[in-house]
Amino acid sequence: MTAKSAAAAARATVYGYPRQGQSRELKKAIEGYWKGRVGADALRATATELRAANWRQLAEAGIHEVPTGDFSYYDHVLDTSVMVGAIPERHRAAVEADALDGCFAMARGTQDAAPLEMTKWFDTNYHYLVPELGPDTVFTADSTKQVTELKEALALGLSARPVLVGPVTYLLLAKPAPSVAADFDPLTLLDRLLPVYAQVIADLRTAGAEWVQLDEPALVQDRTPAELNAAARAYRDLGGLTERPKLLVASYFDRLGDALPVLAKAPVEGLALDFTEAAAANLDALAAVGGLPGRRLVAGVVNGRNIWVNDLEKSLATLGTLLGLADRVDVAASCSLLHVPLDTTAERDIEPQILRWLAFARQKTAEIVTLAKGLGGGTDTIAAELAANRADLASRAGSALTHDLAVRARTAAVTATDARRSQPYPERAAAQRAHLRLPLLPTTTIGSFPQTTELRTARADLRAGRIDSAGYEERIRAEISEVISFQEKTGLDVLVHGEAERNDMVQYFAEQLTGYLATQHGWVQSYGTRYVRPPILAGDISRPEAMTVRWTTYAQSLTTKPVKGMLTGPVTMLAWSFVRDDQPLADTARQVALALRDEVNDLETAGTSVIQVDEPALRETLPLRACDHPEYLAWATEAFRLTTGGVRPDTQIHTHMCYAEFGDIVQAIDDLDADVISLEAARSHMQVARELAGHGYPREAGPGVYDIHSPRVPSTEQATELLRTGLKAIPAERLWVNPDCGLKTRAWPETRASLENLVTAARTVRTELSAS
Repeated sequence: MTAKSAAAAARATVYGYPRQGQSRELKKAIEGYWKGRVGADALRATATELRAANWRQLAEAGIHEVPTGDFSYYDHVLDTSVMVGAIPERHRAAVEADALDGCFAMARGTQDAAPLEMTKWFDTNYHYLVPELGPDTVFTADSTKQVTELKEALALGLSARPVLVGPVTYLLLAKPAPSVAADFDPLTLLDRLLPVYAQVIADLRTAGAEWVQLDEPALVQDRTPAELNAAARAYRDLGGLTERPKLLVASYFDRLGDALPVLAKAPVEGLALDFTEAAAANLDALAAVGGLPGRRLVAGVVNGRNIWVNDLEKSLATLGTLLGLADRVDVAASCSLLHVPLDTTAERDIEPQILRWLAFARQKTAEIVTLAKGLGGGTDTIAAELAANRADLASRAGSALTHDLAVRARTAAVTATDARRSQPYPERAAAQRAHLRLPLLPTTTIGSFPQTTELRTARADLRAGRIDSAGYEERIRAEISEVISFQEKTGLDVLVHGEAERNDMVQYFAEQLTGYLATQHGWVQSYGTRYVRPPILAGDISRPEAMTVRWTTYAQSLTTKPVKGMLTGPVTMLAWSFVRDDQPLADTARQVALALRDEVNDLETAGTSVIQVDEPALRETLPLRACDHPEYLAWATEAFRLTTGGVRPDTQIHTHMCYAEFGDIVQAIDDLDADVISLEAARSHMQVARELAGHGYPREAGPGVYDIHSPRVPSTEQATELLRTGLKAIPAERLWVNPDCGLKTRAWPETRASLENLVTAARTVRTELSAS
């Protein structure tokens, strides 16, 4: 096919779409089901309606081929485990008794069975359920979900393409089951898994699939020759099947690197590549292998992870370069649109001109369709769209919001001394012990306490004008008083005020900093039914006034025990926002760090002796390629130290991280120079404690003994056993006792019981230590 005919054949498609619905109908239905207010049939009906609405919306917008199979009640990797029959033995009976309840049990756990481990999906804030595999794993095909959803789309008269997690990525994301040796490599199961994928693909062909997409994002990471050979074998075998649909292998989030020649040689009909995060590298690599003659190239030229309008002319230039490298060039977002909110038109509080800088899922869909039209018919066919796009880009570039000379001058004046504590850790530790007088194995929580219905109602009433600010603040004071009283009665050693006034750990601060925009309906799935509204970091950042001092000092006035000041760190403020893309991330991080530094200093001046600066996203934001790690980690750790470097030696700085692969960043954790770090460890069986010990981490640490993402109440015995395991890696004088994460999403009854058991476990182990 000539470049001209390839352009004329250009189609528009996407890999996935937000699942929740316009008003988060899916979240409400699932949580209603968990509480017994919604029946299984009603839940399934809601899901069916949402899928159909999404497909119709995409088709009406001009998308030529809609995705199926990307919808999930909880997580698409969990769905893949069900599809291939990789059900942990402890959950098998539940899944066989009721598939829906069994999946929720795997995700959330039950009182008798722990859930699957949960961690971040590559470098996003989406969490997936980690497959548990072992040498005895027996895979069996169950294509029910995938076939059902394909048939639903086809019944609507739509062209549809099922999307599956690819077999290589699935195995590379998996971990050894708890009962299996830690050095077991799940990739050794590939030959056992491929026939199951072959069966699912055959079932989809029988159901009417012309194409099936296999997502292999793990191949954009550094891969060994053995792993690349496994990918070659996988797609040689799947591509060699007879009577199969056409296969599209998709990658995203970064450059494909050494895996591109492997996939280019595979007997598959198409590849999908990311031309936003790694446009130049993927373009050069594609040209180096001679393109994809006779095959389909899906070009992800619209950023599926951020919310800024596309530069249409730049994207068209990229697409034009790709013509001639493939038999057919289609236009798509760089990845699933799961990672962005649904629609900007629902936003009423953002100034209209600024709103035109933004593109959520519906707007990105329109951009994809426009680009496909322009690629196929020429720029004259989209002249009006190009003119409007140029005006929007110019408006953003010239806005006063994006340039504050005072902020830039302060950032430029930062020195290395500003990012260092005044004394080394051993001297600080001695000063803090003398000042705080904490017991061995001090107990604390991560920060938030349950956000009750009363609190959410009070917040909604304030927004609606049903109560005034005085009435709202009285409710907050009462909540803080209750939280402090509970912690004292329970026997916790370092208290928190509970964060009753905070809607979200990033949004709360963003709303008080210049340079940020807040949405009202910009919901994005984080995990399961947990949705967040990432704020939009649009301009230069400063802090006009104190953000947390008032409520922290009020809480401290209610107790003689230390109350932690609670802040969100600079890297997490970037990672969990939609961050500006018009300057280096390091510059933006430094601006946020200086704003937070002002808050840290004000907390200390107000008498706060323990200040926690949370950085759960430090690992999440780690680049996918090792060669990119040093630059990122240098500015990320500097930003944290810049936030905390101005306090006295006897002020104890804490940080917190959760649900990530910490072993990859232990040196960076050390480089933060925090006095205490708390980390998720319950689901991963204290793995992080062993990783810290292996590194020789010299400071204090609190690996969690209470998994807060499950409704299970850990018994005293379970918490005690985890604590004993932690002590094998971390000496008692440096070990803290705490939950995995904040308690915002939990209910009060389970929170009370769990924390009481946690404190009892700490006391039990203290007694054991004193007797030994």
